[in-house]
Amino acid sequence: MSDESESVVVVGGGVAGLSAALFTARAGLPTRVVSAGEPILARNAHLENVPGFPAGVNARLLLEMTRDQVDDAGAEFVDGQVVDVTPVDEGAADQDRSDDGAGFTVALEDGRDLSADCVVAASWSDATYLDDLDLGLIDRGSKRYVDVDEFGRSAVDGLYAAGRLAGTYHQAIVAAGHGATVGRTVVEDSEVPFYNDWVAPEGYFTGRGREVPPGCEEIGEAEWQRRADRSAETMREYFEDPAVEPPTMHPSVDDDE
Repeated sequence: MSDESESVVVVGGGVAGLSAALFTARAGLPTRVVSAGEPILARNAHLENVPGFPAGVNARLLLEMTRDQVDDAGAEFVDGQVVDVTPVDEGAADQDRSDDGAGFTVALEDGRDLSADCVVAASWSDATYLDDLDLGLIDRGSKRYVDVDEFGRSAVDGLYAAGRLAGTYHQAIVAAGHGATVGRTVVEDSEVPFYNDWVAPEGYFTGRGREVPPGCEEIGEAEWQRRADRSAETMREYFEDPAVEPPTMHPSVDDDE
């Protein structure tokens, strides 16, 4: 029996999964991010190639900031290891389906089940929970990837893959960008009215006799200044005294010691 029903379950709490969750949550889709342990990015000593950080940025701090941003957007976080993702059979009897008609059951190692209309697989490098699905998994040496289209859609309707699991380059900004693309695709494929996630100056749409499209908003000068001040203060708080731990060493090195 399912404990909770959510529209979107994102598997993986790295930058790809967090970016996908940011877009789905901001679009109003109930979103859960399920992760176990720390993301691979926590092994990075210092990120040097993320736009907007001229001197680079601490990888753990970037993860903390992004996680907080996703939380503020309304997503929920679940600590747990996903062990299986099962599509709910369209022809199943009503008692076998989740109450909200969700398309997937996401099973966790501790026995909990989550239901979702769609699933974003963004875990790296474990994809064993997808083994029973007809996804066209691609094996390259010891690595396994999900075969997806340019927007992250897999061969199973409602199941997407983002970041390294989808075969993107092994760079944080690339994985984050792909996660954003996938999150935006989930919104596009949903029934939620949505144009773009934009904040425009007052009059940008209405000044041309247009209604403000779904997902957009117009703000006046006072609100623009308030948000600018809040943004500056928030960044100061993160960087004045960052309480971050050292990077995690690769497990194979720890094993050798």
